Amino acid sequence: MSSSVQQQARRQQQVEALCAAAIRALSGRSDLHFRGKQLYQGERRLPMYAPHHRIDTATAPFADCRAAADGMALRLLYSDADLHRASCPERPVARLVFELLEQLRVETQVPAQLPGMAANLEQRFIRWSLDFHRSGQTETSSGLLVYTIAQMSWSRLNARQVLEETEDLIESTRFSLASSMGMALAGLRHHRHDQAAFIPHAQAVARLVDDTLESWQEGEDDSDRERQDDDEADDRKSLALLLDFDQEGDEERFASARSGTSKALGESRQGYTVYTTAHDREIVASDLVRKAQLEEFRRRLDTGIAEQGINVPRLARQLSAILATPQYDGWQYGEEEGRIDGRRLAQLVSSPTERRLFYQDRQRPVADCVVTLLVDCSGSMRHQSESVAMLADCLIRALDIAGGRSELLGFTTNAWNGGKPYQEWMRQGRPPAPGRLNEVCHLIFKKAGRGWRRSRRDIAAMLKGNLFREGVDGEAVDWACSRLLAREEQRKILIVISDGSPSDTATNLTNDAYYLDNHLKSVLARHERQGEIDILGLGVGLDLSPFYRHSLATDMSQALDNHLFDEIVQLIAQRIRR
Repeated sequence: MSSSVQQQARRQQQVEALCAAAIRALSGRSDLHFRGKQLYQGERRLPMYAPHHRIDTATAPFADCRAAADGMALRLLYSDADLHRASCPERPVARLVFELLEQLRVETQVPAQLPGMAANLEQRFIRWSLDFHRSGQTETSSGLLVYTIAQMSWSRLNARQVLEETEDLIESTRFSLASSMGMALAGLRHHRHDQAAFIPHAQAVARLVDDTLESWQEGEDDSDRERQDDDEADDRKSLALLLDFDQEGDEERFASARSGTSKALGESRQGYTVYTTAHDREIVASDLVRKAQLEEFRRRLDTGIAEQGINVPRLARQLSAILATPQYDGWQYGEEEGRIDGRRLAQLVSSPTERRLFYQDRQRPVADCVVTLLVDCSGSMRHQSESVAMLADCLIRALDIAGGRSELLGFTTNAWNGGKPYQEWMRQGRPPAPGRLNEVCHLIFKKAGRGWRRSRRDIAAMLKGNLFREGVDGEAVDWACSRLLAREEQRKILIVISDGSPSDTATNLTNDAYYLDNHLKSVLARHERQGEIDILGLGVGLDLSPFYRHSLATDMSQALDNHLFDEIVQLIAQRIRR
């Protein structure tokens, strides 16, 4: 993974954070956020199908991202999603036009006191139009038809001229459509403030486009068919660019964690279940490593950290600045202002120029917080174990200096492919819907009650390769949260370090591929609602935003640097400020 990809991921996160803040401010909905480049309200994904606002936040100019954010805010404010969904045509091309028209409608509702928003939206539509035309999509018949409809509708709704650059290009198509959609266009303009009245006219335009395309295809005779094959292929390709709502580019970037819907979990009355917990373990990781080997691991870790050149005292100051809060620490005497110190009044008689007669409250910063690092110890993380151990070691040492508490935990399984629970399930005749079918292993590398100096050797146990097997993330997050909730510190933060989705072969085969995935989401959503713990995701070469509302994708195949720690501090700070 190149450094440019890392920079792109960082930029994407910054842009999404800014856009989400703008949408929340404009719409008045506090639970909106981006996850995996998609806008979510709480745990519900909000679709944005209008083609001119399909923005890749990793690469698009910020002006376009901001315009898309404005468009999303207007859609939330002025469009009834249920009414829109109930009226939306089923056929793809008609649906595309209907979505476009509804978005153009809400963009006419910009409040008069927000002229900047109107300018953003206008410039975005013009840029999309020019990009669409210059990319050659108007060279196909279907592309030109959709483009002409977009220009005519935008022009009529906003009482503006169509784009001068393409006015001649669309003239003949516009002329041929004028008689059949004149009434509908007038209706769009007249009912732009009333969604229910607007819908029949939008449906009429959408139906007209769909019927026109269909008639063109049916009107070709057999002799023309072969000659038109190439053109049709171009048409389909052109429309696919608009109709494929989930299309992703093929540029190098952090992949997003795979996610889906579990039918097994959704249909289960009991919800998430565990076949047996008889073989589960919670163990101190250093107990699994020979003492001499542990010493060797620690030497490797120290050498690696020394080569990184990480400024731990600087990191400690940054953490202290965001985690510490001022607390009363007695009185400070001999001040030139504040409360009068009666014991010093006699000095005023003997020395009239003496002014240090006052005392004040003394405050000192106290980091009343505990941070848990929960490391995914699944097999794919094995080759990253040294980098993750160095990262954890530096964070823990800095937290110690800053006065905070820290805990280092891990999760894996005792066996591959199910182990004893799977064997018991087989012996008992394979009853349906067995739930989790492996024996989980929760590892404690460092307890919160011990400082870095006393735990530094135990942390090195993370380098033991055969600890890494499979991962049941949801139960591990619940376990780490229960340990945090038992602590007395006021502020509790959980950082989950992982490189993938939950995975256990036996459980996935006997339920379905997203059983553990959906359980993790439900666990995170529950703790998010409770609001007692700030949960953050740190993706190792992976975008964890489909799971974690606040996450950071990192590239640990390169050397750790101070910039990476700066970003982790920013991630924690953003969560605390929210």
